[in-house]
Amino acid sequence: MNDRKRRGRSRRLALLMGGALAAATAVVGANDPALASAALNPAVAPGGNFDLSVWELQLPIGSPGSPTTIGPSQLKGPNGYSNPAYFWTDKNDGSMTFWDPEAGVTTPNSNYARSELREMNPNGSAADWSLSGTHTLSARLRVVSVTSSVCVGQIHLGSGGSSTKPLLELYYHANGDVVLGLENSPTGGQTPHTLANVPLGAQWSYAIAIVGGKIQVTVNGQATTYPIAAGFSAYHQYFKAGDYNQSSSTSTSNGPKVKFYALTVAHN
Repeated sequence: MNDRKRRGRSRRLALLMGGALAAATAVVGANDPALASAALNPAVAPGGNFDLSVWELQLPIGSPGSPTTIGPSQLKGPNGYSNPAYFWTDKNDGSMTFWDPEAGVTTPNSNYARSELREMNPNGSAADWSLSGTHTLSARLRVVSVTSSVCVGQIHLGSGGSSTKPLLELYYHANGDVVLGLENSPTGGQTPHTLANVPLGAQWSYAIAIVGGKIQVTVNGQATTYPIAAGFSAYHQYFKAGDYNQSSSTSTSNGPKVKFYALTVAHN
């Protein structure tokens, strides 16, 4: 083999090896919290790492039936709101961390406590978008502890009727199953769909979207599509994300902990 052919072969091998290395690094980064959180600053409030200007936080404290909420203006920025018990930046990996106890304060329409974000508009009003267009909530996260199950993402019904139900909820179960709960109608009843299994403590990703009048849910790159029942067409929607516990008791120490490494919302 002459020198020119040898050099050409070496370049091709280098390109192939470089591509393989990049792919391997991407896979490792998706599963290694230390790598995936490299851009997160552990020294700031959650609002310093995440755009919380379009979220309101509900906490598991307050008076019965009236949980405490923290608005976007208080959440945003590196000096924004944090709470060492329920909502804080992890000092080791920079993640936005949520926790709530089984005995926490709940809303009037739920028996379960939550430390959860509710989508807002940039002007501070409550988000309330129609099913037309494309709407996407994307997240990268880890569930560190869980009692029975925890809801980590929702599309919830807004204006358009009297229902207080979600359109869908994405759950992480204690056995590692990631389960989509699709509401059968605005009056209630959910159909579960198991989408993946993720070991406790492992990092994973999801995207919950309305695309072309249908529901599209992607977990770790695997997408599934579902129709929207006719009864929901009159309703507007909004996203929720965080730690919505799915069990209750008198315990003030038992509860799930969820850590987010990425959280974005897009509307087109």
